[in-house]
Amino acid sequence: MNEERKNELKAAIEAILFVSGEAVPTTKLANTLSISSIELDELIVSLQEDLQKESSGLALIKIAGGYRLCTKAKLAPYLQKFTQIVDKKLSQPLLETLSIVAFKQPVTKQEIEEIRGVNSDKILRRLVERDLIQEIGRKKVIGRPILYGTTNLFLQCFGLNDLKDLPELPSTSYAEREKIYQESNLFSNMEIEDKEKESTEE
Repeated sequence: MNEERKNELKAAIEAILFVSGEAVPTTKLANTLSISSIELDELIVSLQEDLQKESSGLALIKIAGGYRLCTKAKLAPYLQKFTQIVDKKLSQPLLETLSIVAFKQPVTKQEIEEIRGVNSDKILRRLVERDLIQEIGRKKVIGRPILYGTTNLFLQCFGLNDLKDLPELPSTSYAEREKIYQESNLFSNMEIEDKEKESTEE
């Protein structure tokens, strides 16, 4: 691949990711450009190096099994001032339930409630509405309860490329691990606004 063709494809990748606004799967990116996955990887590395060298406010990251353009973390203060964003976090019940689903998936509502000790219908509905968790099947037991797991949006929100990137829980007893789930602050940096007031159900 000559230099002119290489620069053209890098510009195309940058343009595609810019208009997409979200992670684009590697296979889709390669097919769009009519190149192999190996060629795509080489172009991505080169484009990442270009963005690092230049005085660019953008960075190219691998996330949720694809690639995405995002702003550099060091520029967050300027962006927050410009958009007048007030960071708000998910409520503790939502974080607690999301933590359980993330680490124990696939998991049923009953299993979640056994850990939390309270009814979790409303919490699960909110997480599904926010597209952070989803129904991924049915457990093969009497009643065939719904199994929940996290979504691609979950990976993108927390900057994860794969569920394997989740931090490992310490090797503790079962009871201690359950306590960790309940008190988990692993996702406390999530910038998603919880506009609804928590009810006594939570």
